Amino acid sequence: MGLLEGKKAIITGGSRGIGRALCNVFAREGADVAFNYHSRDDAASEVLEMIRAHGRKALAYKISVTDRPAINKMVREIHHEFGRIDILVNNAAINRADNFATMTEHAWHEVVDTNVHSLFNITKPIYKHMLRQRSGSILNITSIGAVRALPTAVHYATSKAAVIGFTKCLSREAAQFNIVVNAIAAGIFDTELAEMLPERLLEMHNFWVAKARSGKPEELAEFAAFMVSERNSYMVGEVVTVDGGSIT
Repeated sequence: MGLLEGKKAIITGGSRGIGRALCNVFAREGADVAFNYHSRDDAASEVLEMIRAHGRKALAYKISVTDRPAINKMVREIHHEFGRIDILVNNAAINRADNFATMTEHAWHEVVDTNVHSLFNITKPIYKHMLRQRSGSILNITSIGAVRALPTAVHYATSKAAVIGFTKCLSREAAQFNIVVNAIAAGIFDTELAEMLPERLLEMHNFWVAKARSGKPEELAEFAAFMVSERNSYMVGEVVTVDGGSIT
């Protein structure tokens, strides 16, 4: 029996990076997995094959997390296909290599819409299903950039700090209905988001983290599977740092 045997999961941004690893590990642990993605049909097809290779059901939707009507329709279809929704991982996010002095209003809204407004768009319809079930687990992926003064973009850090507030406040409301809400504050992982960071920062990072390297998406996914499993029965409203052992 896997950690997530028989569970039904939705993962946002599931075609690449951490989302791809989450889909693979959750399916390996026994969950049927649905995910959305933004553009890469080839990458999404690979993830579907990975999930099905574990003998689990897989669904993919080419929908932006900023498109609320499309997200509502997606959730209805997933619930109809799966019969229930046990797990939501809010993983989808973007970053832009901007300095605040030169940042455009468009760039600000693009990052905030994707990283913050999507929390409402995707969580609200799924939360309603979980309320009726009186059970569920919601895991939000935030960043160490939200809690430490790192040289990352201001709009990204701001959006990820909002994820922490969302997690902590919703967890209080949700707990009375047997719905668990937690978050992971991710360090630097080998993903496309990390590729946007300056080379000098990556070199410094490898010096000041205990592991002396960036994380592998699978390493975060393994811990995430435990966090949304029934074995993790007493953690509520926590933001757990997974960053390779930062000394700052």
